[in-house]
Amino acid sequence: MSEDEIIKLESVYKIFGPQPRGRALTLAKSGMKKNDVQAATDHVVGMTDVSFSVKRGETFVIMGLSGSGKSTAIRTVNKLHDITDGKVLVDGVDVQALTGTALQEFRREKMGMVFQHFALFPHRSVIDNTGYGLKVQGVEKSARNEASMNALRLVGLESFAHNSPRELSGGMQQRVGLARALAADPDILLMDEAFSALDPLIRRQMQDEMLDIQEALHKTILFITHDLNEALRIGDRVCIMKDGAVVQIGTPEEILTQPATGYVAEFVQDVDQGRVIDVKTIMVDAITTDADATLGQALDAIGERFGAFVVDKDGRPTGLVPREDAVKALASGSTDVSSVLVKDFDSTGAKATFNDVYAEAGKGRSLAVVDDDGKLIGAIHLRDIMKEMGRVERLIDGFEREVFM
Repeated sequence: MSEDEIIKLESVYKIFGPQPRGRALTLAKSGMKKNDVQAATDHVVGMTDVSFSVKRGETFVIMGLSGSGKSTAIRTVNKLHDITDGKVLVDGVDVQALTGTALQEFRREKMGMVFQHFALFPHRSVIDNTGYGLKVQGVEKSARNEASMNALRLVGLESFAHNSPRELSGGMQQRVGLARALAADPDILLMDEAFSALDPLIRRQMQDEMLDIQEALHKTILFITHDLNEALRIGDRVCIMKDGAVVQIGTPEEILTQPATGYVAEFVQDVDQGRVIDVKTIMVDAITTDADATLGQALDAIGERFGAFVVDKDGRPTGLVPREDAVKALASGSTDVSSVLVKDFDSTGAKATFNDVYAEAGKGRSLAVVDDDGKLIGAIHLRDIMKEMGRVERLIDGFEREVFM
C-alpha cells in the first residue's frame, strides 16, 4: 500500500455457499457471469475480482443496484464477511487474518459504522446511545460523555442529549447514529446505505451535514448507496459495481462525462449534469486584448470566440470586449476599444459547477475564469455549457443498450 492509501482490496472474490473455494470460485475466476455460476453450482457470487483503494481523508462511494456486491464489499473491510480469495488491507493490516479479540479491538479503534437502520437503544438516552461504543471500550463515564457531547455538537443535537430516541424524528435518529460513529474518533467511517431510509428532503439535509462534518474532520469515509445522484454529490471518487464486479471508478465528473460502459451511461442520463460538471472541464484559453487596441485589432484577436478580456499588469481581468458589440461599433464608425469595454463583467472559479454559473452565462457574454488570486486562466460561454450538456446526453448512443439485470 502507498502512504496515502488506508483501505485496499486486491482481487477479492466472495462466494456464498457450502463450498465457496470449489468449482464456483474456479468458474468465477474463469470469467463466467454471476448468474451462470449460480446456475451451474448453486453458489452465489458476491464479489468477482474486486480491486480498489481508498485514500486517507477521501469520501469513496460504492454505488450499485441490489445484488451488485456493494454491501458485500464494505463488509469485507471490517470482516463482517470472510472473503473467498484475494486480500483486504486496512492501514497495512490484513484484516481477514484477524480473529477474536484482535479483530474486535481493530474494529473499535479504526472504524465507526453507520447503518441504514438507526439501531438505537430505545431505553437509553441520546447521549448514552452516542457513547455506547466508548462504554464497551471501558472509557470512564465523564470522558465518555465529553466525547459524546462533542459528537452531538457536530451533528447539531447537543440540546437533545438527554432526550429519548423515540422523541426524535427519523433524520435526528440517524444523526445520533452518525454521532455514535464519530464519538470514538475513528480513522474510518463505514456507511452502508446510511441515508436510504430517510425522506428525500431529510436525506439531502443529512448529505449536507456529512459534507460539512467531512470538511471539518477529514475522515476516511467508505459510503455505500444505490442512488447515483447521492454518490455523485458526496463522493470524491465513485466506484460503480454490477453483478459483483467493478464497472468503473472515477471522480463524479469522470463518471458523468466519460462513462465506461452502456450500463453506466444509462445511469448518468437521469443525473442533473449541471450539479456535477465544473467549469474547468470546458473552459477555453481566454483571449486578451490591450485597452488601447483598435476595434479591428480586438476582433482579429477574438476570431471565432465571443469576446476578449483586458487584463492589468498582474494578469487580472479588468474589462470585457464582447465580439457582437465590437462588430456593431466598428460598423457604425467607432475604432476605440474603450467604447465597448464592459467593466461589470462576470467571473467564476474553475471549480464552480454549471449550475453555479448558469444565470451569469445566460446573459450571453463570456465569463472570465480566474484562479484564487483573481488572475485570468480561461473563459466560458453559455454555448460551451449547452454543447457539453448535449454531448453528455448523447453518450448512451455510443453504446449498445444494456439491460439492468
